[in-house]
Amino acid sequence: MTGIATDFGVHYLLGRVGLIEDRVRALIAQRRQDDPAPDDPFRGLYLTEEAIQRVLTSAPAAPTSDRGQLKLIESGADEAEAAGAQIRLRDLTRRIGLTELELEILLIALVPDLDSRFERLYGYLNDDVTRRRATIGLTLALTESSPSSAWARSRLAPGSAVVDQGLVLIEDPDRPFLTRSLRVPDRLTAHLLGDDTLDNSLCGLVVQCPAADPADASNLARAILTGHDLVYVRESVTGTGAAMGVAALKLAGLQALCVDLGRLAAQRDAAQIVRTLGREALLTKSGLVAAMIEPLLAAHPEALRLLTEMAVPVILIGSGTWDPQWAAQTPLITEARTPTPADRTTWWNQELGHPSMETTGDGAGDTGSGSGIDVRAVTAHFVLGPQQISRAVAAARAATSLTGGSLTADGLRRGARAQNAAGLERLARRIEPQVGWADVVLPAAALRQLHELAARARHRDQVLDEWNMRPGGGRGNSVTALFAGDSGTGKTMSAEVIAGELGLDLYTVNLATVVDKYVGETEKNLERIFAEAGGVNAVILFDEADAIFGKRSEVRDAHDRYANIESAYLLQRMETFSGLAILSTNLRSNIDEAFTRRLDTIIDFPSPDENARLALWRRCLAPPLPCADDLDLEFCARAFELSGGNIRSVGITAAYLAAGSGGRITMAQLISAVQQEYRKLGRLILEREFGPHLIRAASS
Repeated sequence: MTGIATDFGVHYLLGRVGLIEDRVRALIAQRRQDDPAPDDPFRGLYLTEEAIQRVLTSAPAAPTSDRGQLKLIESGADEAEAAGAQIRLRDLTRRIGLTELELEILLIALVPDLDSRFERLYGYLNDDVTRRRATIGLTLALTESSPSSAWARSRLAPGSAVVDQGLVLIEDPDRPFLTRSLRVPDRLTAHLLGDDTLDNSLCGLVVQCPAADPADASNLARAILTGHDLVYVRESVTGTGAAMGVAALKLAGLQALCVDLGRLAAQRDAAQIVRTLGREALLTKSGLVAAMIEPLLAAHPEALRLLTEMAVPVILIGSGTWDPQWAAQTPLITEARTPTPADRTTWWNQELGHPSMETTGDGAGDTGSGSGIDVRAVTAHFVLGPQQISRAVAAARAATSLTGGSLTADGLRRGARAQNAAGLERLARRIEPQVGWADVVLPAAALRQLHELAARARHRDQVLDEWNMRPGGGRGNSVTALFAGDSGTGKTMSAEVIAGELGLDLYTVNLATVVDKYVGETEKNLERIFAEAGGVNAVILFDEADAIFGKRSEVRDAHDRYANIESAYLLQRMETFSGLAILSTNLRSNIDEAFTRRLDTIIDFPSPDENARLALWRRCLAPPLPCADDLDLEFCARAFELSGGNIRSVGITAAYLAAGSGGRITMAQLISAVQQEYRKLGRLILEREFGPHLIRAASS
């Protein structure tokens, strides 16, 4: 039926074109009768005195079209549509509301793209062989319209349907109105002939969007059906607004044309591309789903205004509140439902090829489809939308093709991490976790608290959202912790371990570099960090937190007042932050009590005792590092009160000494490395502390 419908649509189009040809023939015959030298080979290139006199004395004439033939064509089209045929030209006419005159204008501009003979015919009628498209004046003549008719001229000016919707393009704007050429876009010609290939200028901007649960979009679909053609959907999770829009348009009987406004914002001719999008939506009976309005608003506000004025349903998606200044028309404003862990598990399972399964066991998968992976346990803490999940699974499968293995839980985590935007990397240092729980040397109490912190991050959606344990107040669903302890006691490593346990990246922000001497700049720097951090699935480590989160003081001068403003801003911003944040400090006593109340947990990192130092020495000097048999690590642990970071530094120095001598690390080299570390710390090198090893190190 589709092929038959398309064939009849083309047949109808060619029938209407035949009527245009009859008019062209009649007008040519009338011109030839009035032309004293119709066979002059240089006709159109010069004007004789006789020709000028003829132009001055002749009255404009127009051919009379065969209305009876038009009636027969339309009657046949009515019967074909009643039998189920699709006639694209008629569909387009009804959707846009074209008048008969506007339809004829469209056809006159179209025919040179269907039959090259009309190029020469139009050149003859234009009295200029170099101008092979219909001009406005010629078009008015062929439609039996007076060139002095204001209404007829308005059909070819901004404000008319054919011009505003981009169906007819008016060229040569510097020419007088009647001699401007008309052209039909190639995409429209292809559509009328049955080709639905996307316009080339939209490639890379139009994306695929999955649909949300129809139940979540039923109210929006009802609003679209009742005439609300401009909608703004506010989303908290990227992709949920677009999924809701796609589902609503589908329920309303329309296709969805999804466009990434972030990519559009990077285009120089954004306004023209928006017009092309509107035309594409008209041709394909679609509504527009336009996500990420913020970058487009910043780069091309006029393009956003054009989006709000389209003749098709437009669903705009953003993360902020709609500003009435953005457009003259006020949209219907709604919010996308925040997906639950169950929603995200369903999306993961659908992408992995087992949509009916909530969980599929545990451990690594043994097939390329991801069977054998406990999807909920692996992905519950990744706050991703449906599009991001689709890309994450695609990235994980692409990675497996390098090794020829099967899809694993670690592969899914890597695919999910790959969906993080790169914006935070401009503000923080990214660390891909390389350590695990076995590398952490801490007292049992601190180690237990770290495990509890990881559990909080893994189950925060269930506790805070499903069980509603953080209601009201506009609070975010963040998990925040404070790591307090001297330098080198394992704070950064512990944050890396937690990130590795959750399958996340670690981003380290040195807050000391955020502070700016100019008023208000510190808050701006912090807002950029919090805004970017809220949009990534990662552990954010705010190092040197006491630089910002310090105690507020009594206001004695302007410096105190502005310092307190920074602290007050941070108190408010921490309440609304959604993410996993760890603050580290060497001076816990300097942290304001108002901050500590907002923290989920505080973990103290004490200096290691003798047993802990022994464990640290053994880890730092473990294979493949070559070590001599004379190493006395028990003595080092007992004699030198060093932190884990200092012990690591000693091990690295000793390794360089061994590499330089071409042998293995000896006790003398190790003691020499300890001496260097003592000098760095400004500590005295006492014989009673080093014992006989000090003499050996000196002699070597």
